[in-house]
Amino acid sequence: MAELRLGPLLRYADGSSATVWVEASRPCTAEVRGAAGAQGTSRTFQIAGHHYALVPVSGLTPGSSEAYEVLLDGTRVWPLPDTPFPPSVIRTPAEGDPAGAPVRLAFGSCRWAAPPAGEKDPVGPDALDTLAARIAADPEGERPDVLVLLGDQVYADETSKATRRWLAARRDLSEPPGDEVADYEEYTRLYYESWLDPEVRWLLSTVPSCMIFDDHDVIDDWNTSAAWLADMRATPWWRERLLSGLMSYWVHQHLGNLPPHELAADPLYAAVRELPDGTDLLRSFVCEADADPPTRHPTTAPQRRRCAPDPSGFRWSYRRDFGRVRLLMVDTRAARVLDEGARSMLHPGEARWLREQALDARGSYDHLLIGTSLPWLLPHLVHDAEAWNAALCRGERGERWARFGEDLRRRADLEHWAAFPESFDALAELIAEVGSGAQAPATVCVLSGDVHHAYVAEPTWPAGEGPDARVFQLTCSPVHNAIHLAIRLGFRFGWSAVARRLGRRFAGHGGCPVPPIDWRRTGGPWFGNQLMTLTLRGRSARLRLEQAQEVRGGGARLRTVAESELSP
Repeated sequence: MAELRLGPLLRYADGSSATVWVEASRPCTAEVRGAAGAQGTSRTFQIAGHHYALVPVSGLTPGSSEAYEVLLDGTRVWPLPDTPFPPSVIRTPAEGDPAGAPVRLAFGSCRWAAPPAGEKDPVGPDALDTLAARIAADPEGERPDVLVLLGDQVYADETSKATRRWLAARRDLSEPPGDEVADYEEYTRLYYESWLDPEVRWLLSTVPSCMIFDDHDVIDDWNTSAAWLADMRATPWWRERLLSGLMSYWVHQHLGNLPPHELAADPLYAAVRELPDGTDLLRSFVCEADADPPTRHPTTAPQRRRCAPDPSGFRWSYRRDFGRVRLLMVDTRAARVLDEGARSMLHPGEARWLREQALDARGSYDHLLIGTSLPWLLPHLVHDAEAWNAALCRGERGERWARFGEDLRRRADLEHWAAFPESFDALAELIAEVGSGAQAPATVCVLSGDVHHAYVAEPTWPAGEGPDARVFQLTCSPVHNAIHLAIRLGFRFGWSAVARRLGRRFAGHGGCPVPPIDWRRTGGPWFGNQLMTLTLRGRSARLRLEQAQEVRGGGARLRTVAESELSP
């Protein structure tokens, strides 16, 4: 009999359809059955000895909340027996609501798996666990319409004590990569550890989710530079780590990001499902992705990574629409161009895609959200230090400074948007274009994580050049992690007037031009395990930051730390 190994995860939901992801213990037919008649089935597909299904669910009613169960070969496997949680439900938005139903979008990044129940948590309460407990206590109350996870869903290079013990029983940890994960099977262990957490498992079964990778999903500072990549490719374990990371991401995260119509048109997904075992095909695909070097100059690069069964191209970025809210999730890791003479956060094909999606049917959305794991606007000192470092590394001050710059870049993690100056400027230009004119949205918000604290920043353009829309950098991290005191103090100092003057000295040494925009911090910094929630209704936008905090007598709760109107 087939058993449920992982899931279910409710990934996509619109007014009439949804997708539910599961992993089973053996080949079988997965079925989702709603209490009011919604239904869907799918055969599992096999990758590396594991069996997965992404079940398309149809027959949902707009504006409804329908409990569902999961069956494998006709046997009910979800809800679990004796579960303390309410039924998992699929909530669908109302269609054509003249009042404009609100869209609530919760987001954050960087989540270490919580320790088993009864063990002390060294980094404090998990914000996702705490959110799950609040929703479970009041199932009919407020909940996010979608959960946006902006990277570092798993940590391939920072494993827990339990995972290290499991790895040690499997192989010799004195051999590289030591207590980091090495292959696909070890990646599955990370997802089990993270997503079998009872609270998170239930939360992901009842709140739709969008995900994108960041560096720790593969390795810290993934694709920092061409020199970094050359060094990694020279190590004997790197290729297997990268391929396994991309394969496991495709299976566990990427497929569920796509709407049903895009899934139906995806040639790789169709080909994998047709085979008794899709491992070799998926591996061939990610091999080809790795063989399309991000170091290649844009003028000589091919269109994009190409899928073996269909040369139509492929990208990890994607678009989701929630009524009159548009979310563009952007790959800022695998899509980079790393040549020092032509560094770019986004490959030309990726940049074109972002521009096309942002400008498509202008006037059809009231809010544009750009999800990028790495913040666009950083504290001024950090921004100028990264721009200065990029100038050194491309040789503006000579070979000796270039060597120093590369070493500093790796040690200090200087690889955000500011370290790709032309890309930083291009994003500012695109946001100004999208946000201007009669069809401009009310807000353009850049959603980010990565930096293990939260803040709000607002850019300004020179007089006469700025957009009509309100523009915000909304950074929220971590969901469940820690930050060293020195880094915390550094980020606080980085926003100060003294730090700004110091930063301009760095920029002057590198010959860096003044950025085309200015910006100021209007909220934060906040430190702790936290989530931000955007509530968007019509052309209004409201932001709430909540932190997970322990309560006397045990347990935890989400406490509102800040709340503000972004657009009235």
